[in-house]
Amino acid sequence: MTTKPVSHPELGQMEREWGEIGRFPDRPFPDAPPEELTAYYAINNPGYPPSLADHFGNRETTIITSEVAAALIPYADTYDGVRYPDLLIAFNVNPAANIARKGYLIPEQGKPPDFVLEVASESSKERDEVAKRREYAQMGVPEYWRFDDTGGRFHSAALAGDRLVDGEYQPIVIHETEDGGYWGHSEALGLDLCWESGRLRWYDPVGQRYLPTFDDRTAALYVETARADAETARADAERDARIAAEARVRELEGRLQEQGLGPPDG
Repeated sequence: MTTKPVSHPELGQMEREWGEIGRFPDRPFPDAPPEELTAYYAINNPGYPPSLADHFGNRETTIITSEVAAALIPYADTYDGVRYPDLLIAFNVNPAANIARKGYLIPEQGKPPDFVLEVASESSKERDEVAKRREYAQMGVPEYWRFDDTGGRFHSAALAGDRLVDGEYQPIVIHETEDGGYWGHSEALGLDLCWESGRLRWYDPVGQRYLPTFDDRTAALYVETARADAETARADAERDARIAAEARVRELEGRLQEQGLGPPDG
């Protein structure tokens, strides 16, 4: 799950001309309209970033970010070539540099991200399917995926993915399920991306399980807590029953001794 390192000798010249490269801005451009919440509802609210982080491990060398800048070259007073993907995943990179820069600068990381995904919105069709597709290919991103919770009302398809081949994106095969869902396999991640009733799901074909959502984790915690409580209650009941039985035995032995029928004390 690694991409080929990239070399940008012009980076040094740009730094000399522009001075030290600063941090990316929080928004694509100063007067940008409020961001639509598609990434929040499809990716962040279900809790996928921590699930993906747990699945891949190696948090010291893995970047999983949402709506954080990514660019091929440094910039001065222009935002050309700077994108804010709804989900970016990169392996064998430097998360600390990504945090300090407030974004993923490809020459600094030494390679493009391994995976990028955009979530459809009412106004994003042209950007996601044309402009971003072209720019992510220029960045060298091996896989670029698109998810439309409406089933294809905002994008041309409910689920679509492209894999970089000889510098150009080629469509990834998307399968339709019997219940009207869709899925495709990401070689970059080793996971299946699924469109299920308007929800984005991630399936691990090796472990044969879905990556858990926040609700899944909460339900599992409730089950674990209930199981632990039941085990504690069972242990307490067994202890109380044992204590009561031992007390009853002592009581009966005392009565037998009083009647001279039991063994003598000592």
